[in-house]
Amino acid sequence: MNSRLESLLPRARRRRAAALSLIEVMVAMALFFMAVFAILGMVSNTLRNARALHQTTVDAGAIASFLAVSNRLEEGVFSGDFGDVYPEYEYSYDAMLITNGLFRVDLLVQGGRGKQPSVSTMSIFLFRPDSVPAMGTTGLR
Repeated sequence: MNSRLESLLPRARRRRAAALSLIEVMVAMALFFMAVFAILGMVSNTLRNARALHQTTVDAGAIASFLAVSNRLEEGVFSGDFGDVYPEYEYSYDAMLITNGLFRVDLLVQGGRGKQPSVSTMSIFLFRPDSVPAMGTTGLR
């Protein structure tokens, strides 16, 4: 019987050595949660920075790029809005024929929310030889 008792003791010691104590489990959980909260903090910070970089205002360059890719340009004053893309903003531009298809375009974009509405202006020259001059103009000014 004594030998049987001795044969059981190493098994019990092995089982006890293979199990984790409560302190070891709590330390492992604390490390895990620290890592998770650090990752969540970085994700939150990245999202906040991405929102800060998002341009919420529009400038006259948007209308200038639209007019730059169009084939024809008419002389006169035109206005409109940006629809659902920028609902608080409106634009207007004045296209003046200088000579033989060379237009000077003065752009104005205004609107926006907040204490101080934003205003953006720009003047560009566009060469549109296929454009028809307005009635009553000679094309020279």
